[in-house]
Amino acid sequence: MLVFSRQNLVLLSVPKTGSTAYEAALAPHAAMVISAPPDLKHAPVFRYNRFFRPMIERFIGADPDVVAVMREPIDWLGSWYRYRRRDALDGHPNSTIGQSFDAFVAAYCRGDAPPFARVGSQAKFLEPQRNGTRVTHLFRYEDQDGLRGFLERRLGVSIDPPSCNRSPQSALDLSARIEGRLRRKYADDFTLYDGIGPDGHYEAPAPRPPPNS
Repeated sequence: MLVFSRQNLVLLSVPKTGSTAYEAALAPHAAMVISAPPDLKHAPVFRYNRFFRPMIERFIGADPDVVAVMREPIDWLGSWYRYRRRDALDGHPNSTIGQSFDAFVAAYCRGDAPPFARVGSQAKFLEPQRNGTRVTHLFRYEDQDGLRGFLERRLGVSIDPPSCNRSPQSALDLSARIEGRLRRKYADDFTLYDGIGPDGHYEAPAPRPPPNS
């Protein structure tokens, strides 16, 4: 996560959306750089709202704009699958070595997903909070020109993100049956991605009501 005090802007780091490259490019211009541990670097909206927003609004500025990137859901899972196939994870419960992409997505769709398929949900990461805290500008991962242009205009700097954390290439064959199951179970992710417009404009879903309401 990057916080830009003068521009009253926060850039969230959604996993597997190129956040490390933008962190490397923009860290010198940021007032705060949260790069570790992963649970803080990749703080979702609910964690940002609970732990970071009160401090930022008190000491830096009121109601900062929040920017994030979302990847097409199947491509996003493909990035996780490839990342967890690297040799360093061989033998680890999180490794996808020996698993097909179809088996990985099928496991992801299970209610009791095994460790290698527990990667969360982008829609859940970006879910608005009941107090109104939400992502104000959401860009598609594929729209690098739009994201880079927005940040350059807002921050007043030129950006040339380096290539970081490239995953090993592997086939991403997904059967129609498993894709259908994925689209049904994670419909919120596909709906959110499909609703992203140019320049980061999108229609944020309504916050979920509290349990037992």
